[in-house]
Amino acid sequence: MKANRCKQLLAEGKVPVGHMIGEFGTRGMAQILDTADVDFVVIDTEHAAFTTAQLADLVSWFKVSTIAPFVRIPQVDYHFIARTLDLGALGIMIPNVKTPAQAQAIINAAKYAPLGDRGVILGNTQTDFKAVTPRDFLAYANQNTTIICQIESVEGITNLEAIAQTPGVDILWVGHFDLTNSMGIPGDFSDQRFYDAVHRVIETCRKYGLGAGIQPANLAQAQEWMEIGFNVISYSMDSAVYAGAMRQGVADIRKLAS
Repeated sequence: MKANRCKQLLAEGKVPVGHMIGEFGTRGMAQILDTADVDFVVIDTEHAAFTTAQLADLVSWFKVSTIAPFVRIPQVDYHFIARTLDLGALGIMIPNVKTPAQAQAIINAAKYAPLGDRGVILGNTQTDFKAVTPRDFLAYANQNTTIICQIESVEGITNLEAIAQTPGVDILWVGHFDLTNSMGIPGDFSDQRFYDAVHRVIETCRKYGLGAGIQPANLAQAQEWMEIGFNVISYSMDSAVYAGAMRQGVADIRKLAS
């Protein structure tokens, strides 16, 4: 199992910069994003249409890059968590974590004993098909695996402290659209209630030594959210970056043609 670049940077007090993949599950993405110096990727299986086989391919391609491959699973479920990690992912993102019981269930599924209750398979893709010393590998896997809990609801904000105190949680990640939707203010990131909630997340992360994550759509939004304390940044989604570049490029060409 290769070292987790995102975890390493956080431990050094630096800001890991990532990207979400939800559309372009091609073999070239690992090299493209490696060239862009991305620290981690989140492969989305909550909203995207990737099959398990496509997910396995993507994780394998990213494993031979310098990038840490993470996967957003659809929900809190042992099968989704353990199987995804068995494919070789170095971390998982779990949407809409609302309670400490859910956070503990995530850890139980993601971590080997004594931290959790994940089933053991060795000699497969997560060990690069190599023989390993079980005790050493299981301890390293527990330490090297990133657990990201998305905070996307009023209930999640209410239970924030208890979720953050769950041993094994690494990052609390604000799902800004779902959180504002839960508040009855969908997409209104200027509302004081949203502002207060994200500040509470940041303060809680600082208190318990966790990363505070979010996904800005553009540089201005990234600057705003980093200035208030977010320190794990996923720069947009693949389709959004491509669509934005194409809209701008085509508009510029039409201006030349006019």
